[in-house]
Amino acid sequence: MKKVHYEIEINCSKEEVFSIMLDKEHYREWTAEFNPTSHYEGSWEEGSKILFLGETEDGNKGGMYSLIEKLEPNKFISIKHLGMLEKGKETSFDNDLYENYYLENTSGSALLKVEIDTEDDWIEYFDNTWPKALQKLKEVCEKKC
Repeated sequence: MKKVHYEIEINCSKEEVFSIMLDKEHYREWTAEFNPTSHYEGSWEEGSKILFLGETEDGNKGGMYSLIEKLEPNKFISIKHLGMLEKGKETSFDNDLYENYYLENTSGSALLKVEIDTEDDWIEYFDNTWPKALQKLKEVCEKKC
């Protein structure tokens, strides 16, 4: 298990970035880099179950089921990924996998840092895809704020 880190500076306040990043419509825009049909179902409230979904190559709904472990509005989100969802069936992960978001105000902008637990097999994919997704989030946010 490895931790990978990504970050981007966005020319908006951290409050604006937080709000836009989690908005259902805008979430679809920036996470399309991972899967063009990417979306979530559920709530971002601390303690809530949330599903991160998209269509698989064979046209079925799939993704991850997770728990919002910690939420500090405009500052921090910790998502505990519990397992995979395929064809309506949940399969638990062997290890706890976390995806954490940190937001800080810098001079006139926001710094978004992302930290993800992953297996070695996914590092190359994440290193290729996360920077693109964060760049898209930056574009979406800067149009809105």
